[in-house]
Amino acid sequence: MEWTIHQVAKATGTTSRTLRHYADIGLLAPSRVGTNGYRYYDDGALRRYQRILLLRELGLGLAAIAEVLDERTDEVSALRAHAGLLEAEAARLTRLAGAVRETLRRTEQGEELDVTTSFDGFDASRYEEEVVQRWGRDAHERAQRAWRELGEEGRAAHGAEADAIGRGLAAAAARGAAPDEEAVQDLVRRHHAWVSAFWTPGAEAYRGLTAVYVDDERFRATYEAYGPGTAVLLRDAAEVLAQRELR
Repeated sequence: MEWTIHQVAKATGTTSRTLRHYADIGLLAPSRVGTNGYRYYDDGALRRYQRILLLRELGLGLAAIAEVLDERTDEVSALRAHAGLLEAEAARLTRLAGAVRETLRRTEQGEELDVTTSFDGFDASRYEEEVVQRWGRDAHERAQRAWRELGEEGRAAHGAEADAIGRGLAAAAARGAAPDEEAVQDLVRRHHAWVSAFWTPGAEAYRGLTAVYVDDERFRATYEAYGPGTAVLLRDAAEVLAQRELR
């Protein structure tokens, strides 16, 4: 028995675009392509896709998944390494949750914060070197200053806008929206404005930034958490915006 690309996409909650991308990079080829150009997937292809989805749930990047499936990397070793990273991050988040609870307790009781307990789990410096290397020390310092100046309410609003943009792009990706569709372009304009709260990128800089959202698995996972294809749609739509409206 075989299933069309549209049937597979609908059953798995993904998009035909994602399946075509997986075929393009050699991760999941259709079992055959019909004379009508339709892609079909048999039982073996579906089993492979199930493993891909499982490994994606565990946080592995596409390159790492390909190595596991093609047996260039031992699956147990890959999963063990990833489990270690997840456990370390879980421990950090547990400390972070404790710090927030302590801040809540002190706020409710009218006490001052204790610097030794209120910031446990935070690590604002862990991406500093990477940001400086990519965009310069000045960009990092301006972004840090702008973040502080937003204040608590401003930071909450900034996060809410990011979430709204992510959800909107995910919904657009799920229905197969084109990058140049006006509704998608509206979302990308909002994203550019969102970024510009800290740094206003021109055309080339914005292209580079949104390319990172796809190429870097950490950023990609952030956007793909909203739904498959979100990061790619943002990158492709940003290219349209850069060509049409940015300098």
